[in-house]
Amino acid sequence: MSERKPLIAANWKMNEPPVECCTPESPYRSTDNVDVWVFPSFINLHCCCDNGLITGAQYGHASDQGAHTGDVSMKMIADQKHHAVLCGHSERRQYHYETDAFVAEQVESALKHGLHPVICVGESAEEREAGKEKQVVQTQVEAVLSKCEDAEVTFAYEPVWAIGTGNTATPDDAEEMHAFIRSLLPHPDTSRIIYGGSMKPENAEELLKMPNIDGGLVGGASLIPEQFQEMIATAEKLV
Repeated sequence: MSERKPLIAANWKMNEPPVECCTPESPYRSTDNVDVWVFPSFINLHCCCDNGLITGAQYGHASDQGAHTGDVSMKMIADQKHHAVLCGHSERRQYHYETDAFVAEQVESALKHGLHPVICVGESAEEREAGKEKQVVQTQVEAVLSKCEDAEVTFAYEPVWAIGTGNTATPDDAEEMHAFIRSLLPHPDTSRIIYGGSMKPENAEELLKMPNIDGGLVGGASLIPEQFQEMIATAEKLV
């Protein structure tokens, strides 16, 4: 593990938060050595924040207000005292047709309002099979760099072919892409890059041992407190 403080983030997607996630002994709270952030649905953000969890939204619109039925703006998220926001998650790119340009606008708006963007990048199975994985990821990263060159942001590498499929990039595959992303960043030594491809207790240690993997954006396993606690303990052990 590098000198960068590990970040283990729980993306609960369109699910109810785990029972008792807000209790004092909850594994969804940061420790001295590991940052822990939670990304609930918009319905559950307020409760989690009020109970002392470090919260982020799963999405935010770049415009402060306007005729965008069903959307929530970055300004609204920041006004509710939330800390972070996901920008360009693979499911948003795929199912809501978020383009690189739109993600860049999100990042710019998030930073304007004092939110910490977690910028998601990654390639599909078809793109990897065609040998275009680095080209795709570089395009996604470079699309946002002009918006955040001197700002503190986090990148999350999502191999789209590994999300929700039970497949996982090997630790070497993940490390190679994380190192490549780091090579593109203006502040490579301090920028955190976390892994968002089905991290779970069984593979967390091998992934987190890699020098360029600074944590995880955890989906399914983050809904099971015992499994999430295991991953926090693993990150603690490796600090």
